[in-house]
Amino acid sequence: MKGYLKFLRFTLKYKYFAIMNVLCNVLSSIFGLFSIASIMPLLDVLFSSQQAPKTNLSEQNGFSFNRFFDILKDTIWAYKNEYGASNVLLGICAFVIIMISFKNLFRYLALYFMVPMRNYIVSDYRVAAYNRILVLPLSYFSNEKKGDLLSRMTSDMHQIEAAVMSSLEAFTKEPITILISLVSLIWVSPILTLIVFCTLPISGLFTALIGKLLKRQTARSQAKFGEVVSLIEETLMGVRVIKAFNAQDFLFKRFSKQNKLYTDLNIKSNRTSDGTSPISETITISVFAVILWIGGGMVLSNDGSMTASVFIGYLAVFSQLLSPAKAFSTAYNSMNKGLASIERVEEIINSHEVIIEKENAVSVSDFKDCIEFKNVSFKYEEEWVIHHLNLTIKKGQTVALVGPSGSGKSTLTDLIPRFYDPSEGAILIDGIDIRDYKILDLRGLMGIVTQESILFNDSIANNISFAKQNISKQQIEDAAKIANAHNFITETENSYETNIGDRGNKLSGGQKQRLSIARAVNTNPDILILDEATSALDTGSERLVQDALSNVMLNRTTIVVAHRLSTIKNADLIVVLEKGKIVQQGNHSALIQQDGMYKQLIEMQQIPE
Repeated sequence: MKGYLKFLRFTLKYKYFAIMNVLCNVLSSIFGLFSIASIMPLLDVLFSSQQAPKTNLSEQNGFSFNRFFDILKDTIWAYKNEYGASNVLLGICAFVIIMISFKNLFRYLALYFMVPMRNYIVSDYRVAAYNRILVLPLSYFSNEKKGDLLSRMTSDMHQIEAAVMSSLEAFTKEPITILISLVSLIWVSPILTLIVFCTLPISGLFTALIGKLLKRQTARSQAKFGEVVSLIEETLMGVRVIKAFNAQDFLFKRFSKQNKLYTDLNIKSNRTSDGTSPISETITISVFAVILWIGGGMVLSNDGSMTASVFIGYLAVFSQLLSPAKAFSTAYNSMNKGLASIERVEEIINSHEVIIEKENAVSVSDFKDCIEFKNVSFKYEEEWVIHHLNLTIKKGQTVALVGPSGSGKSTLTDLIPRFYDPSEGAILIDGIDIRDYKILDLRGLMGIVTQESILFNDSIANNISFAKQNISKQQIEDAAKIANAHNFITETENSYETNIGDRGNKLSGGQKQRLSIARAVNTNPDILILDEATSALDTGSERLVQDALSNVMLNRTTIVVAHRLSTIKNADLIVVLEKGKIVQQGNHSALIQQDGMYKQLIEMQQIPE
């Protein structure tokens, strides 16, 4: 129940719907019981040829079941004598129909108010999880499988909607029906109802044990489904490599193994869930048989403790208890299946946000002087990547970061827009620690182009204007021209409105990269970060992209991460990194004269001096 109460916090926003649902369920249950109550005295009156002595209501204290029963019986006798038994029977039938109609009307209204609450709660979960994904640091996604995250955002959300949301109605309606039915049973016969109460702990214990088992099984099943989705996602991403290495059989066997494990877990979970209803029904019918035996004996004894009509009415009310009790048991088990998914989704929602904006963070709209790294160190978990680094980048400079793989070049550029925060030291922009700036303002100063062109399944225009509102077509075209992309765009089927497909797969590598550059230019950044922007391109594409970058870098502070050293010979400052430390820095002419790592890298790439 602790997990369910945690889930209920989402319902507080929609308490109006919850209150109206409870009210309508109460009225529905009351009208249902009234329809049954009217039948009990009818049986005595219709099938008795002799009228019982008129009840002296003044001798009965308070409002008891017998008093209520006698009022109805006397009223029915009066109408029977005046209008005849047939007309009274017709009137009672009409009364029952009216009561049942009101019962079902309020039942519908209860569902009417429940539907928006159910859907809004699932929507809130989905929005909360998606919003969290947008703000979580890059380190979170480095440690998580993309397929598992997709599973949590899709399959687990569906499980919440299908299981927990359906049980929400049962947890508001069924307890009310059960409570009203139990009060009515106590009112009719406390002795028989005591037997019902004695069996409740047995049924409750059984339901709780099954619920815990289902929760564990569902958690394992959903986790395994995340692995299956991860395999599918990796296959779709790497289909070219799979075919090139004839790895179809290998991956098929791996997928089949994981899929079988997932299927087996689902079978166990479904069998456990399916076994709940038959066992619960067996317990309930056993209780019903005991009540039938004891109550029938009380009627046959003719000692006045219970009449046949009252006993039939008791059984009718008890039958009203069976369905909600069974539904409540099923809903509880269904809820536990959903709670496993809720916990997986809430792992995302409650994930620790490492990059936190200060409450009194200051705004920044432009870059005026310099970027300073002051004794900066950084580590991923326990592995140090950058060690006590000091560096100053002045406004308008083009600074190149070079060095072997793993030297910390990309990590250094990730620290500037606060994708990560330094483990030690500080990074200053215009003399102010970047942790004191508003994060969105800080990143608004920068345009970033990475080695992998991340584009979206949308039109060319929307990819260039990405996240910018109220931008004109002319501004989009100007950005494309600076990026040397305008010519190839106009040659596409629908020009700037052409859809580029998933991840831009309708375009070549060079075209995708030029669109990425146009997108960066469109933000008019003061600081441009180029992380190996040309390393994945062929020579012809690289030349076009490099020309585009040269246009973009004019009058901007640019930080370039490069493996191809030929692209950074004209940089104002070249910083050589090795194992997270600066081992050399200067311009190309100065560094080539030194017997150091830069010269070794130049010689390895056979670049003319």
